[in-house]
Amino acid sequence: MPRFRTASNTPTAAEDEARSSNPVGAERDPRRVVMFSDGVIAITVTLLVVEIRPPEDTQHLLEGLGKLWPSYLTYAITFLLIGQMWVNHHVMFDHIRSADRLVLLFNTLLLMQIAFLPFASAVLASTLRSGHGQRTAVVFYGISYEVAAILFNVIWEYARHGRRLLAPTIDSAGARAISRRFRPAPIWIAAGTVLGLLQPFLGVAVVAAFIPFYWLPIKGEIASVKRARSRGNSQP
Repeated sequence: MPRFRTASNTPTAAEDEARSSNPVGAERDPRRVVMFSDGVIAITVTLLVVEIRPPEDTQHLLEGLGKLWPSYLTYAITFLLIGQMWVNHHVMFDHIRSADRLVLLFNTLLLMQIAFLPFASAVLASTLRSGHGQRTAVVFYGISYEVAAILFNVIWEYARHGRRLLAPTIDSAGARAISRRFRPAPIWIAAGTVLGLLQPFLGVAVVAAFIPFYWLPIKGEIASVKRARSRGNSQP
């Protein structure tokens, strides 16, 4: 996957004027948003392993470690899903020129939800170990991701509306390609959540199947960036 330069380059005079005239508040450089978000996400994935408690009975350590398989499973799924969110967060903010108050609010809500995921993961692991409350735990886990997926779409669709907050690194076709990648996520996770009511392990499998698809590069975005670079190189 090509490495994209962040969209927050030195603003032009026109961009400065647009930032100051935004009706929902002054627009700000999104680099601080990205740095803060990276920090929250890094702490969140670290907390996932803290939820895995070592066996108390060290005389039967191998057996005890084996019984922790639900914790390993939820750790792996949740880590990869959060990593996926981190990648797609960069996809968004690589092409967001500036962040106004609503972008800051929506991003704060997204980070609040991401920071909640280690708890949802721990709840799911505990029910898979005990065999009780699995349906409720899968639904709880799924809803936690559903909210995050919706917030991703809210941030991106708000930023691309009228191209007011988008950088020249992405054209309309590229922005639509990113939208097409983001929009199925709430539906996909909702399907896994509903299936979890009927068959908990099937619900978890559907949510986990979400991982490989969303790690794939967004071809329309890559093509858009190449077009933007070609236009830049062709200018005198």
